[in-house]
Parts: sequence; C-alpha cells; structure tokens
Amino acid sequence: MGAVILDGRALAKTLREELRADVQRFSESAGYAPSLAVVQVAGDAASERYLRTIRRGCEDVGITFAAHTLPADTTQGALEALVRELSADPGVSGVLLQVPLPPGLDAASAIAHIDPRKDVDGVHPYNAGLLAQGLPGMVPNTPAGGMELLRRYNIPLQGRRAVVVGRSNVVGKPMALLLLQEHATVTICHSRTADLAAVVREADVVVAATGRAGLITGAMLKPGAAVVDFGVNVREDGSIVGDVEFDAAAEVAGAITPVPGGTGPVTNVMLLRNVLRAAQQLQGA
Repeated sequence: MGAVILDGRALAKTLREELRADVQRFSESAGYAPSLAVVQVAGDAASERYLRTIRRGCEDVGITFAAHTLPADTTQGALEALVRELSADPGVSGVLLQVPLPPGLDAASAIAHIDPRKDVDGVHPYNAGLLAQGLPGMVPNTPAGGMELLRRYNIPLQGRRAVVVGRSNVVGKPMALLLLQEHATVTICHSRTADLAAVVREADVVVAATGRAGLITGAMLKPGAAVVDFGVNVREDGSIVGDVEFDAAAEVAGAITPVPGGTGPVTNVMLLRNVLRAAQQLQGA
C-alpha cells in the first residue's frame, strides 16, 4: 500500500481542540455560548444515534445543545411552525432539521423555513445560491469536511483535474463548487456518464459520493491521484465500506480516505464549526 491515508479521526481530534478554544473565546467575549437546536421526528433509530453523537460533540467543545422531538404522527404545519419558532429565537444560534423525515412530511418545505443564517447544515436554497456564486455562506458539512482533509494534508488543487462522481445537492454538487473555488478543473459524473472509468482515469483528485459500494476500482485511477470517498455502504455482515475499492485503490492512489474513519469524523466537526460561525454572524448582525 503506497497511498497516504487521509486520517479523518486524527484530523477531527485536532479540529475539536481548535474549535473548543474558539468557542471558549466567543463565550467569554459574548457572555453566552453558541447553541444548537435540533428538530427531530420520533421513530428513526439511526436518527437517534446521530443525535447522541451530535449532543456529545456539542458538550465536548462547549456548545449548548437542545433537542426538540415531535411525535411520529406530527403534521407538516406543526413541523414548520417549530422550525420558524427556533429560527426566530434569539437564544438559538443554529437550527438543524434531522432527516430523513417520515413519509408524508416534506423536508425541503420545512428547510425553507429555517433562517439561512442559522442553517448549520448548509442546505437552505439561499446558502446553496451563495455557494454557487462563490460567496460566503453556510456550506454543507460533508463536502466541507472533505475539503478540510485535502487542505490539511496539503493536497494541491489549483490547476488540477478533479472528478466528482455523484451529483446530490448535499455532497456531489457542493463539493464540485468548493473544488472550483480552489481553482481545480472539475467534471461531475453520474449514473448516465458514458465510460466512467475513462473520465475518472484523467483525474488528479477523485471524489466518490454515490452510495454504491466498490464503484471506483483501483484500475480506474491515475497513479498518484488523491481519492476522497464519501460513500457509506453497509454489507450483509454489518461491515461498512465506501464507494471506492479501498485495498486496490490504495495501491495506486497517492492519498486516500478510509471508510470508516475518513470523511465521517470530520463532517461532524464541520457542523459544530458552523454553529460557532452562525453565532458569530448573528452577534454582528
């Protein structure tokens, strides 16, 4: 294995230490701590686990955390009313809507009621528009974490060819835009891309965000390419793998994120960083 491992767990530890100091400075200056309010609809076990992770993360760095859980049979109106209430609350720095929602509830409609300044998931259309125009705003946490890994491991981007495999609004598209901001030449691939292997083989930076285990093989990579794998796929035996065939890819790539332990841990810290950023911006508003 010749690739440098882009260790998300190690980086997340460093980022938490930095963020803890930043939160402390803000709290001492402002007289209050940044705060995160999470809106959740009861009934999803995975959502419960994620909520516990975020709660622990907030407590670790000094961010105030509050969960607002609605019953499983809640209405769209009640959901949106709660989102509006929290968005208008001056004591709340950031609002996070936990998705997926149960059938019958419209996440996009509910997200539209979040104050864009408090949109710590970076999913409000207003923030998506700012990102598309290269303007400052709240950036989705997963691609922000991928960029942080590339930055901290000094992976060159300016003038490089980057291929993003996946075009979702929360990972693929924003990742492509963030790479463009760093002056990479970016191609977005998807399920209808002809000869995916040929396109990927041209890339100095490969980003996989499709949710298809092993889609990117070692044979598809240019030697020395940097590989960022956002995929999280659960096998029948319960093990978790990415969208990249890791062992084969690591023999060819110059740098690669493992799954698990790559982008995931950094994603969670990016959320907390957005909470602090929201609190700072609201204080100056």
